[in-house]
Amino acid sequence: MISLELNSIDYALLGALAFFFLAQVYWYSRYMAAPARRIRKDRKANITHQTSDINEVPEVSVILSAHNESYNLSQYLQVLLTQDYPTYEVIVVDDGSEDETRTTVERYMVHDPRLRMTFVPYGARVRSTKKLAITLGAKAAQYDYLLLTDADCCPESPHWISEIMKGFQTSDSKQQAPDIVLGFGAYFCEKGHINRLVRFDTLFNGLHYLGAALCGHPYMGVGRNLAYRKSLFFESGGFTRLMDNRAGDDDLFVNHVATKDNTAVVLSRDSMTWSIAKKTMKEWLQQKRRHLSVSPAYRTGTKIRLTLEPLTRGLFYALVLGIVVYELSYNFTPYTVPLTLFIALGLFLLRWILQTAIINVSARRMGQQPFGMFSILWFDIALPLVNLVMLAVPQRKNRKW
Repeated sequence: MISLELNSIDYALLGALAFFFLAQVYWYSRYMAAPARRIRKDRKANITHQTSDINEVPEVSVILSAHNESYNLSQYLQVLLTQDYPTYEVIVVDDGSEDETRTTVERYMVHDPRLRMTFVPYGARVRSTKKLAITLGAKAAQYDYLLLTDADCCPESPHWISEIMKGFQTSDSKQQAPDIVLGFGAYFCEKGHINRLVRFDTLFNGLHYLGAALCGHPYMGVGRNLAYRKSLFFESGGFTRLMDNRAGDDDLFVNHVATKDNTAVVLSRDSMTWSIAKKTMKEWLQQKRRHLSVSPAYRTGTKIRLTLEPLTRGLFYALVLGIVVYELSYNFTPYTVPLTLFIALGLFLLRWILQTAIINVSARRMGQQPFGMFSILWFDIALPLVNLVMLAVPQRKNRKW
């Protein structure tokens, strides 16, 4: 039986809980669900790679930096060289490799003149040689459109370049053509908890930054699948202001130059890239720390928005837990369940169901494996704590990559 009696403490707790619940519902329904809505809209409009006029598409330079990537280049370089795009080149920048990277690329260069190679000077005294590598690749590029990926990335299909480049097109002559196109870089699904963790974190962050861009608040991209105009890169100073950060060649650069008017998002299945996720927790944590290390350099508005979501999420969980403890300690009897406890658990369940539905519907539409409800709940609680610890604990060792 439910006890309907409420006191002032109950009203205060429920009021605060309702506020954080509504904040979470707004965030999920507006931002996290935006990519799935866009995919559905595009599918209804029957947008495929066949809709573009292949004779009018711009020329593009595909740039990837490679540091000891001989194996990955031997696996994926051929996919880049067999794209169904009329005019493009692939530029590999050798960033101090000590393996057979250069030999591997030169072997492909013999058979395909579209493949070119440059290198980061030995002993370059910069904190991030990857930014230098991309800059050198941009300077070597013949074309004004730059499409970035990594050596360990495999495009979804031969239509990858075509799909990404559609993001630069606009049907409205009065509308500014985009200068930046954000794509999604996924990880292959493999067995194991680490793989599920990495894939969930990547999907969650992807829905966040892609959804924010679709809602007019672009703040980051990923170097595995990112395109922008060469003129924008150099006119904005490239990485000049970012060289003190050892990461940020993708998200921090986009954060500084992207606006709602110059940024587009492409979410078709053919526009995605795939990579192999880190195999161990240590490797993933190192990657995670490197990405988080640039967050203090984000724009103020971005930092506020990125703080509000985990803050309201954490306070929601804390309030649910606090209400459960309070009601069980003071108001619970074997024959009655306090109304406050019933409402708190009900809101917790509603948020959990909404969250699971949005994440898994988005995952399926983006070609990803869905996640179990309990996995989502566990990752939803654990990942913000991991981020918080990494931001609070200073890094011991600097790496160029």
